[in-house]
Amino acid sequence: MVMEDLRRPHRDLGMDGGTVIIRSKAPLRISFGGGGTDVPPYPEERGGAVLSVTINKYAYGTLIPTGEKGVSVESLDYDMIANYNNPDDMMYNGELDLVKAALRHQGINDGVKLFLHSDAPPGSGLGSSSTMCVALVGLLNEWKKIPMTDYEIARTAYLIERKELGIPGGMQDQYAATFGGFNFIEFEKDRVIVNPLRIKRDILNELEYNLLLCFTGSTRGSANIIDEQVDGFIKKKASVVDSLDETKRIAFEMKKALLTADLRSFGDLLHTAWELKKNFSSKITSLYINAMYDAARKHGALGGKILGAGGGGYLLLYCPFEKKHLIAKELEKIGGQLVEFGFENKGLQIWEGK
Repeated sequence: MVMEDLRRPHRDLGMDGGTVIIRSKAPLRISFGGGGTDVPPYPEERGGAVLSVTINKYAYGTLIPTGEKGVSVESLDYDMIANYNNPDDMMYNGELDLVKAALRHQGINDGVKLFLHSDAPPGSGLGSSSTMCVALVGLLNEWKKIPMTDYEIARTAYLIERKELGIPGGMQDQYAATFGGFNFIEFEKDRVIVNPLRIKRDILNELEYNLLLCFTGSTRGSANIIDEQVDGFIKKKASVVDSLDETKRIAFEMKKALLTADLRSFGDLLHTAWELKKNFSSKITSLYINAMYDAARKHGALGGKILGAGGGGYLLLYCPFEKKHLIAKELEKIGGQLVEFGFENKGLQIWEGK
C-alpha cells in the first residue's frame, strides 16, 4: 500500500535546531517449516503456511536529511557509495536496485543521505535482502511521516522487491522482519495472517540451546532455484506439488510440537522437511552441503535444513545438547563456520540518532 502523501517532511531539525538522524533496524529470520509454500502462485491456489522466528542479527539503516538536491547512498555490504542527483540516475541497472526501488516507491529523490549495512550477506538464506527492504521502508516512512501498519509495511516491502523489481521469491521474509518473534504465518489468496506464538520461556531456551547455525562458506542467488520450483508447480509436476503440500502439513506439525514442548519431534520434522525441500529444485543442495548434513546426522543431529531457497548460505541443525559440541567440531573440520545467535522478539524498530 502506498500512501500518496508526498509533502515536504518536518523531520529535518531536532529540538536543539540540529539535524535529526533517523535510524532503523529489522531482524533477520530463521524459517523452520513451510518455506516454499509462500511463493506465488502456490499460496493463491492452495494456501501457504510458514513457521519462523527472528534472530538477533539485523539489517540497519540510517537517514540523514541534507536539505540538498539529490540522494547519497553508502552501502557497507557492497562497499559502495552512490550519488543520485536526479530521478533519471535511479534507473535499475543491477547496482543498489533495492534501495533505488524503495526511494522511488516512497516518492523520495532528493534531500537525504542513507547509510546501510547488514549482519549477513545477501544470498545467505536469512532473508537479508527482504529485511533490508523492510528497514528502508520504515526509515523512509518515518522521515516522510507516512503512517503505515505493520501489515502495510510488510506488504509495501513485498511489492517493492517482488513486483517493482521482479525478484523471484516468497512473502514470508517481509512479514517476519516487520513483526518479529515466533510467528506462524498463513498466506491466502487475498491476505496474509500473522499468528504470534506464545511459547513458554523454558521451551524457547531449550530450543535455542539445541540449535546450531553454520555458514557453509558461500552465498547464492535464489532466482534460478525459485524459478525451477515455480515452473514445476505451474506444470503440476507431481514431485513438486506433493512436496509443497506435505511441507505445508509439516509446518502445522512443527507448530504443534513447539507448543506442546515436543522438541525431539520438532527435530525429526526438520529432517523430514529437508528431504521434501530437495524435491522443489535440483539446485537446492550440493555435494558439499550434503556432506555437511550427513556428517551432522552421523554425529547425532536429529534434523536440519539449508535456510532460504537453498544452494548455499546457512545450515540450521537441531542437535541434542550432549551431541552439539561434537557436531560443531565435525562441521568445522570440513569448512563450516559456526555462528552464535539468539532469538529476537521485536520486529522493525525506528529511533532518532544523535
